[in-house]
Amino acid sequence: MTDKTEKATSRRRFLTAAAAGGVATVAMPNVSRAQTVTWKFQSTWPTKDIFHEFAGDFVKRVNEMAGNRLKVELLAAGSVVPAFQMQDAVNAGILDGGHGVSAYWYGKNKAFSLFGTPPAFGWDASNFLAWMNYGGGYELYNELVTQVLKLNLVGFLSGPMPCQPLGWFKKELKTADDIRGLKYRTVGLAADLKNEMGAAVTILAGGEIVPALERGVIDGAEFNNPSSDSLLGFQDVSKVYMLQSWHQSAESFEIIFNKGKYDALPAELKAIVKYAAESASADMLWKATDRYSKDLEALRAKGVNVIQTPDAILNAQLAAWEKVIAKLSGENPFFKKVIESQMAWVKRTKSYEVANTPPYTAAYRHFFKA
Repeated sequence: MTDKTEKATSRRRFLTAAAAGGVATVAMPNVSRAQTVTWKFQSTWPTKDIFHEFAGDFVKRVNEMAGNRLKVELLAAGSVVPAFQMQDAVNAGILDGGHGVSAYWYGKNKAFSLFGTPPAFGWDASNFLAWMNYGGGYELYNELVTQVLKLNLVGFLSGPMPCQPLGWFKKELKTADDIRGLKYRTVGLAADLKNEMGAAVTILAGGEIVPALERGVIDGAEFNNPSSDSLLGFQDVSKVYMLQSWHQSAESFEIIFNKGKYDALPAELKAIVKYAAESASADMLWKATDRYSKDLEALRAKGVNVIQTPDAILNAQLAAWEKVIAKLSGENPFFKKVIESQMAWVKRTKSYEVANTPPYTAAYRHFFKA
């Protein structure tokens, strides 16, 4: 055999071996992909609510990116457990995951509501999520979940909500005195806030609010936004809809999973879950901008009287927040620890926004004479 022939033969052997190695490299992930993990994932929202749609947007992202390796099955509130029992079910492994708001669990520790419905420090929900990711929020959240309460959970905060309306009422509220004695539905720290203002607060899940308002069990209620509120049927039992409030001005969703099952996932699937939550977070805000404005116009067309909350009530809310913060910080050292972190973050980050950002409302009124 000549040198030239030997070189040609050696080259063919190398290419054959490389091709075989390449086939093996490609084939191995296919074997892994055949092993599907299926998770039951329940929201705390009724099927028709846009919030359940937001939960579905997150699930869709996970399923599409994970291929056939992880399949998340979305269930509506009550499919396995009632809305307010979702966290317990995930903790116990009855459910693999769920979509809700951290304010629903504040009965276990009022600091839970700080991770989703924090006080009105002048920040919005996007700034709150910035604190979660870059201001130490997740470290404090994980400390509460795993060390303080010792829950078998992994959580992601997702979806910056616009400021919530004051709510729906039988008659217009004009002063802070109108809140005294009012039978009112809310959740989380907003319950402490309204109690401080003299209201009689009732905590109800979303699907229970309108029937309670219709029967007179409550005099007023908030849920979240024009889309959710109209789908729940508020406009059928009330025509007074008051926008602007400091009770929940920086809220986001909470996506949770059973920690044991999440930890069992390979690293790439954990990454898919995390980045799906972040992607859904951005999309949720874009979709809400479109849908909430359309549905507010539709409510007006149906005869709903949309009223801006008077400054007297807004100022009374801020004063009440100061009292609630002082009281709970004195009772709960961990609550105080989170509050101090949030206030330091807002003081620094909001100072830049105030210095740099012109009043957008002025520009809107200039061009649209609104």
